[in-house]
Amino acid sequence: MKEDRETRDRLLHAAATLFAERGFKRVTVREICRAARANVAAVNYHFGDKLGLYRDVLETATESMRGLTDDARAAGEGQPAEEKLRRYVAIFLQRLLAKGHEPMYRLIQREVQDPTPALDEVVEHGVKPRIAYLSEIVAEIIGCAVSDPRVLPCVGSIQAQSLSYMPNPIAERLGFRFDPTPANVEAAAHHIATFSLAGVRAVGCATPHAVFSAPRRLKSKAR
Repeated sequence: MKEDRETRDRLLHAAATLFAERGFKRVTVREICRAARANVAAVNYHFGDKLGLYRDVLETATESMRGLTDDARAAGEGQPAEEKLRRYVAIFLQRLLAKGHEPMYRLIQREVQDPTPALDEVVEHGVKPRIAYLSEIVAEIIGCAVSDPRVLPCVGSIQAQSLSYMPNPIAERLGFRFDPTPANVEAAAHHIATFSLAGVRAVGCATPHAVFSAPRRLKSKAR
């Protein structure tokens, strides 16, 4: 029914806003329904419970992450590793700083800081494909296996540079204010890619040292 679809969409929109602002545990079903102009039973009807609604909200963010990785992979197909990295950084930064993306970014950050059982799905379907693609690029530049201990630290450094351009109160107090105009985003992407390529090549000449331990499955409970 059209009315059911509209109610469901309103619940998803209201929940995404509230979860991004305060996190999963600090938002009640009653607050979501009030913001969505829906009956308090609507969450259970459409999603089973609050966690079911939260999973659907996070799925939207996960699909966006997966789509970005797919687009970057397609843009880099047939290109040298250095150009793959440049195109990945450009696409990633453009999407990250696009108007309206900040709530989605905050939502993921909330989940990272205070994880729920839904985090495993985000990691498996959103984060892992991205890290796998970046790892392939870094390994190709260095000329080593993806499992080489030099690869993952480089991947983390590349990602961290891009994320540093997101607005945050500490950066603003330190004078790091970034106006995400198309020209500024292009210049920032060029800087990150150039800096990263030099760093990856330097790391490639160094003796491998294990920095990260093997991953373990995260266990968490939602209240």
